[in-house]
Amino acid sequence: MKDKTKETHTRRLKPSMTKEGQDNRNIYLAQKLAEKQLEEGTASSQVISLYLKLGSEKERLENEKLREENRLLKAKTESLTQAGDISKEIAEAITLFKTYSGASNDSDVL
Repeated sequence: MKDKTKETHTRRLKPSMTKEGQDNRNIYLAQKLAEKQLEEGTASSQVISLYLKLGSEKERLENEKLREENRLLKAKTESLTQAGDISKEIAEAITLFKTYSGASNDSDVL
């Protein structure tokens, strides 16, 4: 039977072609190393503090708040986009009404 730790060390991840992919790969590797250090009892105080902080209720609430703020920003952006679309439709409707009324330019309607 093969030793699992040797398999883990010999298995390589494919290098990513994108910056985001590289960042995600590095984050994954750092998390795996921190996990190993925690299991072996060799983690530094900084690693332990980081994971204690990440697990705290305050951190979870802050993350939830950030998610909700992002959701609100997306909704506002969508609302502004729709308002712009409505303004465009109103302008087109006014132009059509001018055409139907026989006005040739803006000063004829007023």
